[in-house]
Amino acid sequence: MKCLFVTDLHGDKRKFDKLVKIIKKEKPQGVFIGGDVLPNQFKIKKNMDEFIEKNILDKFTLFNKIKFFIILGNDDPRIFETHFIDAEKRKLIYYMSNKTVKFDNYFVTGYSYIPPSPFQLKDWEKYDVSRFNDVGAISPEEGYRTVKIPIDEIRYSTISEDLEKLTHNSPVDKTIFLFHCPPYKTKLDRAALDGKKVDHAPIDVHVGSIAIKRFIEKKQPFLTLHGHVHETVSLTGKWMEKIRNTYCFSASHNGDELAVIIFNTENLEDAKRILI
Repeated sequence: MKCLFVTDLHGDKRKFDKLVKIIKKEKPQGVFIGGDVLPNQFKIKKNMDEFIEKNILDKFTLFNKIKFFIILGNDDPRIFETHFIDAEKRKLIYYMSNKTVKFDNYFVTGYSYIPPSPFQLKDWEKYDVSRFNDVGAISPEEGYRTVKIPIDEIRYSTISEDLEKLTHNSPVDKTIFLFHCPPYKTKLDRAALDGKKVDHAPIDVHVGSIAIKRFIEKKQPFLTLHGHVHETVSLTGKWMEKIRNTYCFSASHNGDELAVIIFNTENLEDAKRILI
């Protein structure tokens, strides 16, 4: 099956228009959108509800035979999640937060959370493998949220525990995992933090998830898709990494172009990344 993968569009209408054009050209069976879908709500003139419907969801009505798999990312306020839940009810998309759906002979599982970051919005942040904050990061127990979450869940739940639960949803070796966060200490999670310090302590230039890295190493999913770190490809020169037998792709990009990964589930090694 031919598929397209994009991520971190941040509500850029030009990039959504480019996505529509490449979908019309390539005619894929599946389109994967890996989070950070929405614009900064303070930078748009119209209200966010109207923006989501007119500039994002309405575009998917053009393609009734293509399956759209979407997650939100750490820059997407969760209060707007209801639009995507409703869009799934209208059969426009599959909203993939913490769930699994069948996709032909495969499955797709979505997961939005990232480990603690320096950013204030915490709707899509969790502790990674333990209650640890890296240098410069703000705890998930601090910052702010747009929806209420039980305090025990904030304090004690981890990405590691979530992934263990999600592995029971489908055969992992037949599942495409749509992550927002990349795996830790790979070519896909390199941030431009060289020489940066907080209180004289150096900040790690790798900002991905240890739990996701361990999950891939141990469980060996069919394919993993990642975003979040915009500059990683320009810093490392790599958008694809293979962890044992698992291919991992990043569609992140720090330019004005739309980065699109085109892949076929029957031939992952021939995947390509184009800039539009």
